Amino acid sequence: MQTLFKTSLNLPLIQKGKVRDIYDIDKNRMLIVATDRLSAFDVVFNEPISGKGLVLTEIANFWFKKTSHIISNQLTNESLDSVLTLEEIKQVNGRAIIVKKLKPLPIEAIVRGYIIGSGWRDYQQTGTVCGIKLPKNLQLAEKLPETLYTPSSKANVGKHDQNINFETTVRLIGQNMAQQVKDVSLALYQFAADYALERSIIIADTKFEFGLDKEGELTLMDEILTPDSSRFWSKDDYKIGISPKSFDKQIVRDYLETLDWDKTPPAPILPDSIVQRAIKQYQQIQQILCG
Repeated sequence: MQTLFKTSLNLPLIQKGKVRDIYDIDKNRMLIVATDRLSAFDVVFNEPISGKGLVLTEIANFWFKKTSHIISNQLTNESLDSVLTLEEIKQVNGRAIIVKKLKPLPIEAIVRGYIIGSGWRDYQQTGTVCGIKLPKNLQLAEKLPETLYTPSSKANVGKHDQNINFETTVRLIGQNMAQQVKDVSLALYQFAADYALERSIIIADTKFEFGLDKEGELTLMDEILTPDSSRFWSKDDYKIGISPKSFDKQIVRDYLETLDWDKTPPAPILPDSIVQRAIKQYQQIQQILCG
């Protein structure tokens, strides 16, 4: 399997993200390429996860199409040969999509169905998650009494997103748009969670990003319900009180938590055993969800 750490295309590079490279096509379209770069705690690592970009692209495209009845998305469904040469297609085939140019909203829409990760740490210290008061005596990985919408600000590469409350999103994007983002995010999560549960997968939490099209309509963008943006747990192995078996980059996070590392660049070296376990988990969730 070809590994792609960085791209080189004869198009203007708009942005090199943590995982994705974005190229300009024209005033209406962009090309997004999912590389095999790995980021954790907002730091990009030197070791690629070979094939990761292929998995991310297939899963995201699957969900974009699966949820198009809920909200329109960035996909144009145009063929790569309309903008790339044959050699360029060989470089990015299966990883690249042509998308609509959108005006990104300055927030990330995070939805939590279970208490884990930073939400669990928050709860242990304050009894709240992102300022939302929760019942006492919840346990690690327990299903929340109701699904939480906990937005964050969008940070540049190398910076950390900051949790914000709903009132702050209203100030940033207006009352109507803030409410629409919240409602759509909860609807997307519930639809995906129900679908995944039928396949013995729990979606513990996820994040969505949105932009506005030329008519000012809310549009789903970036990626959706991938192992990079979501926590997927095995329903069969799930037990309250312990961190469940996951099909995402939690393997990498768990390893990094054992190190004396302050979560700032430079990134530590990842052992090959961790890299191999990570890609196997990505491929497994792809198979379960997409068939």
